[in-house]
Amino acid sequence: GLWHDLGKYHPRFQQRLSEATVRQPHAGAGAALAVERDSKAGLLLAWVIAGHHAGLANRVESGDGLPMPLGERLRDAKQSELADARPNAPGEILGVQVPDLPLHLRQVPADKNRQASRLEMWVRFLFSALVDADRLATERFCNPENARVRDHQYENLFELQSRLEERVAALERGLSPGQKALPINRARSEISRACLEKAGEPPGLFSLTVPTGGGKTLASMRFALAHANKHDMRRVIVVIPYTSIIEQNAARYADIFGTENVLEHHSNLDPEALREERGEGETLRQLYAAENWDAPIVVTTTVQFFESLFTNRPSWARKLHNVARSVVILDEVQTLPPKFLMAILDGLRHLADDFGCSVVLSTATPPALKKREALPHGLENVREIISNPRSLAADLRRVRYEWPEPESSKVKWPELAARLAKHEQALAVTHKRDDARTLAEELCCLVPEETVRHLSALMCPAHRKEVLAEVETLLREGKPCRLVSTQLIEAGVDVDFPVVYRALGGLDSIVQAAGRCNREGRVEEGRVIVFEAPSKPPPGVPGKGLAATQALLSGDRELQPDDPHVQEQFFRRLYFSEDLDGANIQRERRSLNFATVGRNFRLIEDGFTRPVVIPWGDEGARRLDRLRAALRSGKPVDRQLFRALQPYTVSIHEKAFEEAVGAGALEEVCQGVHALLGTHMRHYSSMFGLIHGKDIGLRDPDSTIV
Repeated sequence: GLWHDLGKYHPRFQQRLSEATVRQPHAGAGAALAVERDSKAGLLLAWVIAGHHAGLANRVESGDGLPMPLGERLRDAKQSELADARPNAPGEILGVQVPDLPLHLRQVPADKNRQASRLEMWVRFLFSALVDADRLATERFCNPENARVRDHQYENLFELQSRLEERVAALERGLSPGQKALPINRARSEISRACLEKAGEPPGLFSLTVPTGGGKTLASMRFALAHANKHDMRRVIVVIPYTSIIEQNAARYADIFGTENVLEHHSNLDPEALREERGEGETLRQLYAAENWDAPIVVTTTVQFFESLFTNRPSWARKLHNVARSVVILDEVQTLPPKFLMAILDGLRHLADDFGCSVVLSTATPPALKKREALPHGLENVREIISNPRSLAADLRRVRYEWPEPESSKVKWPELAARLAKHEQALAVTHKRDDARTLAEELCCLVPEETVRHLSALMCPAHRKEVLAEVETLLREGKPCRLVSTQLIEAGVDVDFPVVYRALGGLDSIVQAAGRCNREGRVEEGRVIVFEAPSKPPPGVPGKGLAATQALLSGDRELQPDDPHVQEQFFRRLYFSEDLDGANIQRERRSLNFATVGRNFRLIEDGFTRPVVIPWGDEGARRLDRLRAALRSGKPVDRQLFRALQPYTVSIHEKAFEEAVGAGALEEVCQGVHALLGTHMRHYSSMFGLIHGKDIGLRDPDSTIV
């Protein structure tokens, strides 16, 4: 902290304070002093100091868009920045010595690779602490109003635990004797109690394997708060792969703990809706807290969490130090991408071993993440919160799986539509967006169109949210409802159909689809009918998941996919077919190539899709008009105007985007923001969202999945 701005004592930087046109770097001087004092431990400090504005660099390697390598930066800084800054710097700053490394980094390592990655992760946490402290101090000086908004006193975790216990007790009191006797409610109560009882165990790695509908949302939070209070931990971070689940779960937590104690951080967060609901002050506080996760309960995405863990960018890294001494709930852990699995598992080990975290692996379909001969880098000492997950899965089974006959031909969409039409309420899940649209069109020819709904990612989030609300109402009122969807419905969406049709694919996806069937146990046995689609799933993990499922089915036509033992077999096959460090993240980490790791660790590939704003409905058009008006004013545009467009944005393939531009269908509102023109709104359907057409050239984005 004392050395990071040492370069500001340089005469030229002092000149810059009164002459804005003068340019003088300042981060190199403190870095050079650190290495001068200690060539080993000081080198680690040098990375942190030199990168607190530009980002963590590689040691010697360079590349397009990467910061100057640390070695080169130190040579330049020693010759100029440090030499000229030193004479003007106070002795109490220059006299500070490099502190000792933490004990776990001074011990002689049994595994040199493991020690290298521990060292690398420690630099990241130190970097985060410096960046956040620097920015908070700057804010207090330059913008004290913002600092006052940020200085909010949250309720402590003991108070939040008390609120949760009161809610759990109220929910149990609200059940009639008949409801309490239902197997699903008895199981939910037992799961919740098991989570509370297990909370007293020492921090580390835990697994919560509970079937869909088993009440994981509240049960896992019950464990987390009791565990955090028992072991003096600072916050609970809930990590969820899909924004649809985040919005759903965050709303439930906010209802229990108060909106002021729950930070919801994801790309689909709607600041406009937040302002209307909570007011300007609360909205600003939420947005500021998202910068460094300074809140007792944080709900965020898998992408945000793990890319922050492996980033080299200051703005993303500044929250990382607040992950230390947290309970981290990884929801739907089976969705972790195999290509990055080795790095992710190593990162989780570091959090538990070196940074005082407890990690809960929460899922209905447990992936095979534990260490074994075929996965030597798997996790060790993972404690199961539920004593017998396999027995629990059998007790909570509310559906019957119906598999296609071994030699049956692939079903045609008109045939499947005819089968769906026989059900008053049914859900069908397809591999691809084109498939979902085709099936929905066929269905509309057989039943009244008002009974058919469709969901895909070619509909903007605000549109999908409205359709889901309609579906929930129809189901609740017992009215006809046939929903055709892509796999996005499987992302923890809380709908309950008596019958679900699912295209044969990965076993984990089939179980997730089954989680939308007889969810509340309203019928004696729901039906999950698995069919062979005329199309193949996208290549990559979906295609390999299908192959693994087919291999298991060939040996057992009565397969119970929700059996944790069967899921373990499935994931073992899936991981065996994958390169679990496909981006070479671990090799780059051991070489301390922070910039390369930050560039390559992308859970969502850059460059495959482009966002398009849809002026859908009155609100979508209004928000777009507000941005246009702000741009015309010539004043700096509030970034919240851009964020407000996120709920009205659809991502399309790069080539489709270029064709749409060429067809004159898109307006470039400003650099980086393109919107569908009102004259081309015929290409956005109230049923299907952004539709394909030769004149607009929109292709199926599923074809880009690798």
